[in-house]
Amino acid sequence: MSAAISVRLDDEALRALARLETTGLSRSAAIRNAIVAAAERLRDRQALATEAAELEADDEDRAEMRTVAQLMEQLRA
Repeated sequence: MSAAISVRLDDEALRALARLETTGLSRSAAIRNAIVAAAERLRDRQALATEAAELEADDEDRAEMRTVAQLMEQLRA
C-alpha cells in the first residue's frame, strides 16, 4: 500500500535530499529510505536503552562486573 503525502522541507533538508538524489535515487525513494532508516535507528536506540536498563537492574551481572574490574586492577598492579 502506498500513500501520497506532502512535506515542507527547510534548506538543510533540501540540501540533504539533493545529496541523496546524486546517488541516483528518486526523490520519493530517497525520502522513503530516510524515513525507514530513521525509524530503524530509533528502534535500535530504544532496544539498546532497554538492554542497558535490564543489565543495570541485574544484581548478579553488576557483581560480576565488579569482580572482573577488581581482577583487572590486580593484573595492572
